[in-house]
Amino acid sequence: MAATRRSSRLSAQSDAKPPPSHSMPPPPKDQPPNSKQNNRKRKASTSKATAPVTPTKRRTQHIQPAPPLTPTPSAARVIAEPAQVPKPRNATVTRLADPRATNATLLSPETSRVVASKDIEPESPSKKPGSRITTDNLLDVACAHLISVDEKMRPLVERNHCKMFSPEGLAEKIDPFESLASGIISQQVSGAAAKSIKAKFVALFDTPEGGSRFPHPSEVAPMSIEKLRTAGLSQRKAEYIKGLAEKFTNGELSTKILHEAPYEELVEKLISVRGLGRWSVEMFACFGLKRMDVFSVGDLGVQRGMAAFVGRDVAKLKSKGGKWKYMSEKEMLEISEKFAPYRSLFMWLMWRVEDSYTDVSTLE
Repeated sequence: MAATRRSSRLSAQSDAKPPPSHSMPPPPKDQPPNSKQNNRKRKASTSKATAPVTPTKRRTQHIQPAPPLTPTPSAARVIAEPAQVPKPRNATVTRLADPRATNATLLSPETSRVVASKDIEPESPSKKPGSRITTDNLLDVACAHLISVDEKMRPLVERNHCKMFSPEGLAEKIDPFESLASGIISQQVSGAAAKSIKAKFVALFDTPEGGSRFPHPSEVAPMSIEKLRTAGLSQRKAEYIKGLAEKFTNGELSTKILHEAPYEELVEKLISVRGLGRWSVEMFACFGLKRMDVFSVGDLGVQRGMAAFVGRDVAKLKSKGGKWKYMSEKEMLEISEKFAPYRSLFMWLMWRVEDSYTDVSTLE
């Protein structure tokens, strides 16, 4: 009986044992490559000579060079900026106008005294009504003259309103010293840079009360070049502005002279000032002094506009002696002469010919 129980336990233990595991044979090791055989194959493949392939020529595209930028600078807005006066502007006053003279309302840089043409007096009954040219009708008279000379001017005149010669534009007060000095500041810099430098320049002369205005020539002339340069001016620009201030303080330049001088005398006086070239003087005479018979043959935008106006293909540039030319100066003068004495307006419209648009809004 005991033997039977012992055999039962042994048989149960044998049943509980796991089945024997059969170990898998190890995977075969990778055979090393037959280096000799591979070398023979490599030599056989390289022994075959390949014919050289001539590369195909790439077609070069000739790009037409872009025309040079017009010398009209974007920073020149400061030339025509109204003077920084503490008092509000006076209401528009109707004055006599002369297309061959200064029509702007000028301020004396030292005293802020207004220098302008005479106010309108009652017309004589013997004169034809409306025969006088005034600040109220100057722009209308000029537009009518341009159209009467060439009917092709009509679309340009009707599409573009010239604010600077309007009654409102002629009423703006211009400080000639501020205008000329600001023009020097803006030379060869962006509009944003010119505005920043001008603000720093004005800050050099802030009053103890905290007021801010453009300085008088008598305040600028005695200041050292080193001090002026702290506003961000270059050495030469500081010298130019200081020299301009000295011209106003010693009487070589004055608001009265700029208002009354004939055009050629005006140009000669201003070109003698260091830092003012002919183009700068022409732009000041047109946009600052509001003279109606200014014409700049050296402005590339005017050249291009006139060429497009007479029907030429302005896409075909002319380069003679390294200088771009759309039209000769002689031809420009011959064409513009018939629009005198309103060539400033003619020039302003040539910047706006559709085929040759030049943005001069910064000048106004």
